[in-house]
Amino acid sequence: MNFTFVFTRAFLLSLMGAIGFIWISIWIGDQRIANFDQSIISKIQGAESDTLTAIMKFFSFIGSGVMVSILAIIMLVVLAKLQYRRELYFFAGILIGSTILNSVLKLSFQRVRPTIYRIIEENGYSFPSGHSMAAFTFYGIIIFLLWKHIPKAYWRVILILVGSVMILGIGISRIYLGVHFPSDIVGGYLASGTWLAVSIGLYQYVLDRRNRKLKS
Repeated sequence: MNFTFVFTRAFLLSLMGAIGFIWISIWIGDQRIANFDQSIISKIQGAESDTLTAIMKFFSFIGSGVMVSILAIIMLVVLAKLQYRRELYFFAGILIGSTILNSVLKLSFQRVRPTIYRIIEENGYSFPSGHSMAAFTFYGIIIFLLWKHIPKAYWRVILILVGSVMILGIGISRIYLGVHFPSDIVGGYLASGTWLAVSIGLYQYVLDRRNRKLKS
């Protein structure tokens, strides 16, 4: 995989994510996205039931900082036992970087959480959603790291489907539970996607250069 291809692909993906995030953040500042948020909230919360509430609380718990930390530690232990040191450092760096980025963005925008109807209570700022960023980053990097180790196409499809369900489920749960606007969730996905694209592009570039040096 040559440098030009890696750089171009990573640049385009990160650029699209960054543009999308900036677009949403501008609309939030101008309050022009309020109608979109309220229409999505009313549809999702309009489906409220005891069963659905239990499911959404489960997804929200899976995406919580405590649970993501536990799953991350398990993944780090697995990578350490397999002696995949580069993947281990990369995985840890991705998660730490995403957490820092989310904190910086929240403090920069300081958007208050929705107050119309809450099933659970949360503190802190709303945009972008920490749960959605953590989910997109965690499951996105898991898919990336496992992809090359899965030879069968149908297992790769299952991997993507499972990751997608977790990412979407966690994001929707935060809207359903009344602690985030839909634009918070979309903004979190875009911010995390930008971070992943840049990080993965640089990671692949470094590996490619190292492999070429070893062959020369």
